[in-house]
Amino acid sequence: MKRKSAFYIIISILFVFAIVLVSLTVIVTKKKSVRQIDFVPIEYLVDDSKAEENKNDILPSETIDDESEEEEIKFVFDDIPSYSGKPFVEINDNKPFFGEEQINTNEFEIYSDLDELGRCGVAFANLCPDLMPLEERGLIGNIKPTGWHTVKYNDLIDGNYLYNRCHLIGYQLAGENDNVCNLITGTRYLNVEGMLPFENEVADYILKTGNHVLYRVSPIFLEENLVASGVTIEGYSVEDEGKGICFNVYIYNVQPGIIIDYATGESELDSDHSIHQSNIEAEQTLIENEEYSENPDIDVKYIINIHTGKFHLPFCDGVKEMKEKNKVATNEDREELINQGYSPCKACNP
Repeated sequence: MKRKSAFYIIISILFVFAIVLVSLTVIVTKKKSVRQIDFVPIEYLVDDSKAEENKNDILPSETIDDESEEEEIKFVFDDIPSYSGKPFVEINDNKPFFGEEQINTNEFEIYSDLDELGRCGVAFANLCPDLMPLEERGLIGNIKPTGWHTVKYNDLIDGNYLYNRCHLIGYQLAGENDNVCNLITGTRYLNVEGMLPFENEVADYILKTGNHVLYRVSPIFLEENLVASGVTIEGYSVEDEGKGICFNVYIYNVQPGIIIDYATGESELDSDHSIHQSNIEAEQTLIENEEYSENPDIDVKYIINIHTGKFHLPFCDGVKEMKEKNKVATNEDREELINQGYSPCKACNP
């Protein structure tokens, strides 16, 4: 009898262990397919003679057919016209460079490793509803992409700040928040007027159809510049063979009225700009990342409650009731916080 009891106990333990193992396997398989690859060179976008040499570095090697002539890169940066008032231009008759063997429904996200200067490379994904985020975007103010400067041109730029931390693959598409391999220094104009309309178009299509969209964003850094001259974005809807989404564009990393030194990220007001300089107050401010404390000498504009998604004035009663773990101090402008998805407190009305 004792032997039978021991036998049943052992069988029960093994059964429970098997259930736990299966559960863990299911959890792992549901995690996003995100991986890093070595820095993807962008010389193929600048020098036509290097197109064939770097062909196999543009995408993961397993997606390249060395015998495929369709992979020949035809886009040369020197062919891009100078900025003339429109945020983007079409490339290759607006047709992306994806090869037939890459067009499938296998979801993935791939982000190039930073290069020796700390610059981002190509970001590539097969987007679908499973990759899209279910929660609001978090704070990314701790990230300082190459060429970053906290600089304001009041009344000239919407939100006043020249630079945004621009996601290569937008947060609404893949849920990548503070991934340093997915964030570049981009102008407000690049972010809002250039990239956002394409991101919204793709997001709306995916949510409406549930289909996959191949999506590749390539930042274009000339020589050793720390700020990208622009980005290319390619998009192609898989299930309907490009009928819903099909584009290939170059978006300029410029800001009308501002002259940018792409080698360093420094900038100055363009005196030739049509807006009268007398109506513009240009100010450059470097803001130190300081944690909020009760010290009144620390200049803090707002306190964010990351749990509720609301921001308050420092003296608001809501701040006193806030848990420390949910409290984040910021010097970002009101408009910038609202653009990031936060809402102002109705009591203190910041």
